[in-house]
Amino acid sequence: MVAPAPFLFALKPMFNLDEIYSVSDFLGLCRRTVEHNIPHCWVQGEISNLSRPSSGHWYFSLKDERGSIRCALFRLNQRKLKFALENGMSVILRGAPTVYEARGDFQMIVQQLEPAGIGNLQLAFDQLKNKLRAEGLFNAEHKKPLPTLVNSIAVVSSANGAVIHDIVNVLNKRYPFAKIKLYDTLVQGDGAHLQIIKALQMAETDKRSDVVILARGGGSMEDLWAFNEESLARAIFACKKPVISAIGHETDTTIADFVADARAPTPSAAAALVTPDKIELLNQLAKLKRNLASTLGQSLEKNQFLLQQLQLRIIDPSQELQRKAQRLDEAEARLTRAIKTLKTLNQAKLKALNNELHQRSPARFITYKIEQSKLAHERLLKVGAKYSDLFKSELKHLNTQLHQNMAHSFAEHSSKLGSQAKALHILSPLSTLSRGYSITHNEQGSVVQVGNEINVGDVISTTLHQGKLLSKVYDKKDS
Repeated sequence: MVAPAPFLFALKPMFNLDEIYSVSDFLGLCRRTVEHNIPHCWVQGEISNLSRPSSGHWYFSLKDERGSIRCALFRLNQRKLKFALENGMSVILRGAPTVYEARGDFQMIVQQLEPAGIGNLQLAFDQLKNKLRAEGLFNAEHKKPLPTLVNSIAVVSSANGAVIHDIVNVLNKRYPFAKIKLYDTLVQGDGAHLQIIKALQMAETDKRSDVVILARGGGSMEDLWAFNEESLARAIFACKKPVISAIGHETDTTIADFVADARAPTPSAAAALVTPDKIELLNQLAKLKRNLASTLGQSLEKNQFLLQQLQLRIIDPSQELQRKAQRLDEAEARLTRAIKTLKTLNQAKLKALNNELHQRSPARFITYKIEQSKLAHERLLKVGAKYSDLFKSELKHLNTQLHQNMAHSFAEHSSKLGSQAKALHILSPLSTLSRGYSITHNEQGSVVQVGNEINVGDVISTTLHQGKLLSKVYDKKDS
């Protein structure tokens, strides 16, 4: 059974074809609508999902307990940012809302960023301070001691400010002997910290200066910010000479104050810190003069007393000379007696050694050895003659015995040889030939034993008892 064909209903479309958007067109419409209708605004929230790709742009999410917004902070807008972003940081940002069409995400293009509850510069200051403290740049073991005697002072500051005049005035009053060399530099504004670093390095290379004063007058945190830059802090830490920080008023604090070897509340105080007061030096000098005069007086009195005591102990030179002469005579007498005694002892010892040497003279020893040699030669001749007679008698006996043994052995071997010759003669082919027999050889020289060993026509040789026959075989008969 064939199923009936279904009914096809022609439905009327519910929209116009002109109202259909592609995805990209729709996202473009959304972006324009957002950008034209939502103004730039300030938004507060917490940073999360912070990303810093190699392009230099920063991306993060700004969220609170009920929502989240994607944000983009491009590299050009980061120039005025003094602190470092961190996940979890509460911030207030000003941005332009838009739609990122590639993903269809709503996001904010960040134009300005401030920490919530604390200023931008203060946060940057605290972050850098914590970082450098963790690295040990503030540790006391890195602080260099100030010199006790200063001949030349290098001042890194601006030539247009009142700072250098204050330092010069203090030094003229306290210690006018020290020389001052100013390294002029900007102390405020963009790029000022780079000029300060350059001036600081020039002061470092100047071998005549003993200490460096880094100074400027007071101002706001923005005015003093050049002294809060990380590169300047590391330049101060790298200096081999002691660096005194005298920046702003007593209540002002910069990163340079923490890194420097010493901090003065004002530039004038820095000048007073590195130099002694000339009035105090004069007072100390007067005190030293008085102490020296008192010490010299006491030493003079003591030496005069010792001189008087020595004068009382001095003996008349003539009496001392006579006493020395008498002691010299006594010593001469003792020396003469000692020489005589030593001479007697040495003569006796020499005599004993002479006798011993005579007894051990080489001539007497040689004569004794010659006599011993003659006696040994005579004994040797006697013993040799005795043994010679014995050897001659023994040799004669052995010779007789040898001849007897040879004759007996010759007779015995002659008898054996005769018996063996007779037996050999009996077995000899010559003996057989002498009885009428002969020996026949074929052409090859072999003895013919049977008739098969020769053929008709062969030449054979017949050996007789006397003579030899050559024959040619004409016929043969086999038995």
